[in-house]
Amino acid sequence: MGNKRQQLELADIFATQQTSYLNETKLCEVQSKAYQSIVNCRTDKLGGHLRECDNCKTTQQAYNSCRNRHCPKCQFVKKAQWVDKLSGNLPPVKYFHLVFTIPESLNKLFYINQREAYSILFKAAGKAISQCGKNTKYLGANTGAIGMLHTWGQSLVYHPHVHMIVPAGGLSEDGSEWIPSHKKFFLPVKVLSTVFRGIMISLLQKSYEKGKIKLPDSTSNFEQIKTLCYKKKWVVYSEKPFASPQNLINYLGNYTHRVAISNHRLIKHENGKVSFYYKDYKSAGLRKEMTLDENEFIRRFMQHILPSGLSKIRYFGFLSLRYLQQNVEQSISLLDKTTFLPELVGLNGYEVYRHLVKSDPLKCTKCKKGKMIKKGTIVKAPS
Repeated sequence: MGNKRQQLELADIFATQQTSYLNETKLCEVQSKAYQSIVNCRTDKLGGHLRECDNCKTTQQAYNSCRNRHCPKCQFVKKAQWVDKLSGNLPPVKYFHLVFTIPESLNKLFYINQREAYSILFKAAGKAISQCGKNTKYLGANTGAIGMLHTWGQSLVYHPHVHMIVPAGGLSEDGSEWIPSHKKFFLPVKVLSTVFRGIMISLLQKSYEKGKIKLPDSTSNFEQIKTLCYKKKWVVYSEKPFASPQNLINYLGNYTHRVAISNHRLIKHENGKVSFYYKDYKSAGLRKEMTLDENEFIRRFMQHILPSGLSKIRYFGFLSLRYLQQNVEQSISLLDKTTFLPELVGLNGYEVYRHLVKSDPLKCTKCKKGKMIKKGTIVKAPS
């Protein structure tokens, strides 16, 4: 039994293949845990509680969420709370969206060294922004950024990249002045791309020499990796600045706490096939439909289960958490502008949900007058 809100969910696809896929496929512990959590989310396997309307006495069962960060049903409230808190801790300026990605030739190296490689990707992107930002030829300021790791493309292929939200400017070296960037671009992307590539390769090599990463079986030495990396130009994608703080907040909500595929993108699951929507960026973002064998669909999704404890959101420069409050207060005083006021701080999950959907989730759906009150606990079903 379970709570269902959508006709087709990722959990349905996983459940039909649970026995065969888990028996035939070797998953690491964190992947296996994520798989089971997604299948069991909001079902009697996790237990729950009974509610009764205090007006018409209608009863209702509600099952517990798995709270796994890879589950598409468990990120709504967390995302809203994080976005709300962060938005109140950002300088009131325009923001740029930068995307730092790796060439396909590094995919194997990254996948077998995920924890170390993803950290290096973050570091390389953060250092590239800081190094170019401090250069007086381009900006001459201490910059900041917030990075969000994604490992997938729209068709669920393995595609590690970091989305960076960057304020349009930075603090002077002594912190006494706010130095704005160019109105249309943050830094020259060609320069940023070249610096990013150099830092990335340098950090990978140092990590390899320290024995922190291993090479793919098809690669005999690190020089092969370097040669492949320098064969192609690396391109850092840059989007035009957000016109308002509200646009920034909406954007953050779309990118943070996202999983590889959401339930609303699923179309159908029948005859051993799964169909879903994806955006084809080679065709100007046109929405198309893709169909995969169910095992291939699951395999692609499982590639994006992150190592346990790995932080997929990180902070850089003057926006680093250690100095965030101090630097943001200084920035606000220099800019002399009002900033966003958080609305969700101090609210519990129920209160946050009620605020977001603009209705009371505990209101009785039958009589429309009463409130659903907790009356008992549903014991977890045996595994």
